[in-house]
Amino acid sequence: MTIDPVLLNDWHPVAAASSLAGGTMQPVQLLEHELIVWRDADGAVHAWDDRCPHRGARLSLGRVENNRVVCGYHGWQFDAGGQCRLQPAHPRDVPPKAACAHRYQAREAYGMVWVCLGEPARDLLPFPEYHDERLRNVLCGPYPVNACGPRIIENFLDMAHFAFIHTGVLGDLEHTEVPDYKVSPYDDGQGQRGMQGVIATGCFAYQPVSNILAKDGTMVEYTYRVVRPLTAILTKLPANMEGFAEAISLHVQPVTEEQCNAWIIVAMTNTVSTEEETRAFQDQIFKQDLAILESQRPKRVPLEPGIEVPQRADRLSAAYRRMLKELGLRYGVL
Repeated sequence: MTIDPVLLNDWHPVAAASSLAGGTMQPVQLLEHELIVWRDADGAVHAWDDRCPHRGARLSLGRVENNRVVCGYHGWQFDAGGQCRLQPAHPRDVPPKAACAHRYQAREAYGMVWVCLGEPARDLLPFPEYHDERLRNVLCGPYPVNACGPRIIENFLDMAHFAFIHTGVLGDLEHTEVPDYKVSPYDDGQGQRGMQGVIATGCFAYQPVSNILAKDGTMVEYTYRVVRPLTAILTKLPANMEGFAEAISLHVQPVTEEQCNAWIIVAMTNTVSTEEETRAFQDQIFKQDLAILESQRPKRVPLEPGIEVPQRADRLSAAYRRMLKELGLRYGVL
């Protein structure tokens, strides 16, 4: 099938790295492709087509044994390079070179396994807050969503819904106004292997008493940056104001054009909440967003004017849509 080259040649999250203990494999889906990801004895992660070249059975029905993927149908054994090394029905034969699993490029970063189905047009996205020793990282999700990737990113970038969808948590019905903010191009700093994204600064939103950043309701300043078509990062100053920013990053795994998994990484100074409590909070927030995301029509984000009526608070979303249009994205958009 033909897949949008913008996404085909980009990196996408498919699994939590911690879910791949030695000797295990995991079936995943990405851009309408069924894959397996697994970790070899040296700790490297691999992504293959979930199909044995013999009779097309799913490799995920098999197992990992002695650093080889073993097909559950006829027991063919594949080494870490994807080459079949044993056909049990003919144990003394040397398997032909064509008896090889179809491999994709895979990397481990930010606590996740990333896969590129094509040839990477750019480096893996930059997320410097993840490496800040003053911050604690918690991976949340994945959250299955019956919506296209750009819809999920746009919802993340939207401050005007806080008071209505996240009342008492991220917003308040007595404070609905979104002050004007600045939107600019964003250079991710990776040169020719990077990407020109979008950044919004001076974004202020009212946070109610329940927010851990303050004892009383207050205006909190956010910065949003879109560093890849399906990745956005929010930063905010922590309560102690020590000159660095906490971050929440959203990474969308496009399963199909209108089905995705959303992954969230929280990089924070909060040392009081447990990882389970942090995940439970993000679960609550995303659950509030889910019904809205899955209700939006058209399902795909329109890049041309005339289908939706924007408001001034949508200027970041408008810049994001221009970015997608300039990239030539076709998957999940109109």
